[in-house]
Amino acid sequence: MRDVLLDQNIEDDLWVEYRKNRDPRIREEFIKQYAPLVKYVAGKVAVGMPHNVEFDDLVGYGVFGLLDAIDKFDPGKNVKFKTYAVTRIRGAIFDELRSIDWVPRSVRQKTREVEDAIGNLEAQLGRTATDQEIAKSLGMNEDEFLKTMIKISGTSILSLNDVWFSSDENDKVSIGDSIESPSSLNPDVIVEKDEIRRVIVDSINELPDKEKKILVLYYYEDLTLKEIGQVLQVTESRVSQLHTKAILRLRAKLTNIRKGIV
Repeated sequence: MRDVLLDQNIEDDLWVEYRKNRDPRIREEFIKQYAPLVKYVAGKVAVGMPHNVEFDDLVGYGVFGLLDAIDKFDPGKNVKFKTYAVTRIRGAIFDELRSIDWVPRSVRQKTREVEDAIGNLEAQLGRTATDQEIAKSLGMNEDEFLKTMIKISGTSILSLNDVWFSSDENDKVSIGDSIESPSSLNPDVIVEKDEIRRVIVDSINELPDKEKKILVLYYYEDLTLKEIGQVLQVTESRVSQLHTKAILRLRAKLTNIRKGIV
């Protein structure tokens, strides 16, 4: 992803001016400035998606997110536009993917089965379930289970961006939004939103170390699955399996918390 071209001070001034008068020329400048960001986010989303999901389509969906971000961005909240826009772009892409229902029913069903199995096992065991234990509960051998993780990888990426808490249109919390740098995993418990975020963050911290590291490297450090594989010295396929398992394990933990099981 290329760096933005405008000087930061100039851009800050333009945002203030745009908030005042909604000058279409300034809006066009921002669109040109951040168009590469849409392709970058679309490229990240495309990883692990089935071949029938076209990259150009993802870019098209993401453009709507960029336009929405430009129109709603508030420079007074001390958040960088790029950070804000990435969330909006990614959200627009996933919203569209959900609306067109691209996930085969059989894959969606298998995803639910694996997530339920993980949730039930870990609630019973009071600890992280091993691959062998999860596979056995699903009536599979370990190799079949790992292949299943690859097959459902696209749906797990989508599910990570499901809204887990929402007080209004502009104040939402998803699991993906809560994956931050390890040094930042201490949100204050002040209001309900912060409590929800704390629950998500605590659940992330309870994941096996390698799975937690993959989530942080992928969503916070912006590494690709291939690059993560190089860091961890495992294959890209193995990273995909661990990434999928981490997300399903995380969702299962949160579901159990909602149900009051753990």
